[in-house]
Amino acid sequence: MVGSTLLLPLILSTFLIHHLSVAKVSIHREKTVLSLNKFQRKQHSGIPNCSSQKSRRENGATILEMKHRDYCSRPVVDWNEMLQKRLISDEIQVRSFQSRIKYAVYSGMEDLSNSQIPLTLGSKLQTLNYIVTVELGGLNVTVIVDTGSDLTWVQCQPCKLCYNQRNRLFNPLKSPSYKSVSCDSPTCQSLQFATGNSGICSGNSPPICNYFISYGDGSYTHGDLSSDRLHLGTARVDNFVFGCGRNNRGLFGKASGLMGLGRSDLSLVSQTNTLFGGVFSYCLPSTDDSASGSLILGDNSSVYKNSSPISYTRMIPNPQLSNFYLANLTGISIGGVELQGPGFGNSGNEILVDSGTVITRLSPSVYRALKDEFVKQFSGFPSVHGFSILDTCFNLSGYKEVNIPTMTLHFEGDAELNVDVTGIFYFVKTDASQVCLAIASLSYEDEIAIIGNYQQRNIRVVYDTKASKLGFAKETCSFM
Repeated sequence: MVGSTLLLPLILSTFLIHHLSVAKVSIHREKTVLSLNKFQRKQHSGIPNCSSQKSRRENGATILEMKHRDYCSRPVVDWNEMLQKRLISDEIQVRSFQSRIKYAVYSGMEDLSNSQIPLTLGSKLQTLNYIVTVELGGLNVTVIVDTGSDLTWVQCQPCKLCYNQRNRLFNPLKSPSYKSVSCDSPTCQSLQFATGNSGICSGNSPPICNYFISYGDGSYTHGDLSSDRLHLGTARVDNFVFGCGRNNRGLFGKASGLMGLGRSDLSLVSQTNTLFGGVFSYCLPSTDDSASGSLILGDNSSVYKNSSPISYTRMIPNPQLSNFYLANLTGISIGGVELQGPGFGNSGNEILVDSGTVITRLSPSVYRALKDEFVKQFSGFPSVHGFSILDTCFNLSGYKEVNIPTMTLHFEGDAELNVDVTGIFYFVKTDASQVCLAIASLSYEDEIAIIGNYQQRNIRVVYDTKASKLGFAKETCSFM
């Protein structure tokens, strides 16, 4: 009996060590392969013609081709410079974003402001990166897709101050369906909720409604609140309210303007509610010059090409931020290891899902936990100094491919967003001599976290305002 008593702890100890070791190995097997050579070729590829973006109607949904602006604005002479400037612009935008949120919270303001369309990668304007082509008043216009804005606007003739754009300027005189919105109309009064600025009465007779939107970094648009016929693929929207911009300045590349997919009455989502039921989704493509995603308007999920089931989480109601899309983030897993910390739990913490912000921002405490676990699992690779907002960087120039830990965001209701391999690392230099973890820290714990579009690549993101829920599913983005 004495021998058995001494032997039992040894057996239990051996059993536990074995199983803990197995568990550790299985956890660290949750990695994904990133081909560095493939990425480097993409960065030096030619510039496609983005003026001929496609659209189609399928099973009652309108599908628009979506592209990234980097390949639609102009030839890139220095990719390294462009990649670095993009991060700096994104930081300016996020600071402006946080200022808007704080202003809304502390001032008591309640806002800040199935059709498939080709969605394309546009060159980085500010935080607004993806573009679609629609028809407004008989003219094709290429606009930046932004879920963090409400009012859709385009540059108009005559223009007092306009930046250079690829397509012709919208000319109200050439559209028989164009109308100005009167100053005393309820639509004009809706501007305060949609943009944070009240409508301004012009000196015309009768006075027409003027709008003004400032994006916080010096970018702005100012002009006439108007209406015209909008075609989203084959779907027609009569009397669509938009901004006819007469005075516009900022980092908007060569796009014609912006498409607001926020939640106010003036957003495209609200104005097309009878057509599409307040439901839209997108799949954002990578920076490959041949890649194209899709913006789908409508709730028919049969037209999605998702390779995993859609997992839904509820939209978090916040009266002070009612125009934004918020969810409860309950956890993050790196390589299968769930992070521990005060920022996680059943109640979760609010995070904003945004198509305009590039890099995901987390609270300082959550970011530190993520960074520590990632570096622990991604060991053996030479580290290099950080750049701009990214402080966890490596020199991978000597590798053809690397195994990197997987990354999963967990939401209330057991919903998950499995970050695609192309959304984990940001290439500051195209030769992979400076490759950084594509997540950044916010400045303060009380700031609102943001899921940027970099981590939404090759994910079908569903916005269902009718059922007040957000959905995520794996999908290789392709318009065709």
